[in-house]
Amino acid sequence: MSDDEVPEDGATPDDSFAAEIDRARDLLDGEEIEAVHVGVVRDGEIDTTFAQRNDGDAENDGLRALALLAAHVRLVASEAGVDASTVAGDAATLAGQVEQIPANTDDLPEE
Repeated sequence: MSDDEVPEDGATPDDSFAAEIDRARDLLDGEEIEAVHVGVVRDGEIDTTFAQRNDGDAENDGLRALALLAAHVRLVASEAGVDASTVAGDAATLAGQVEQIPANTDDLPEE
């Protein structure tokens, strides 16, 4: 879509992004949040952070982290228009190929 085109609903990409930012802020204001994972890609650079509340129960902490990962996989799959199992398989393959999380998309292993 060019800069001077406006979709039928009148929302511009900037409006959609602003709405997503507002939604994220509303979610983060909630007391019931147990964990959060944020990833930002800007000019090919990847910045991520992860935080979770710890109640001292290692099993629940691990399950919470897995649930967060599963939600992220579903989101990526939805955005890409593919099955979550495809994204999960690709992520598992990629995880097995990297020693550390790449800080730049140029640092991803070759396929």
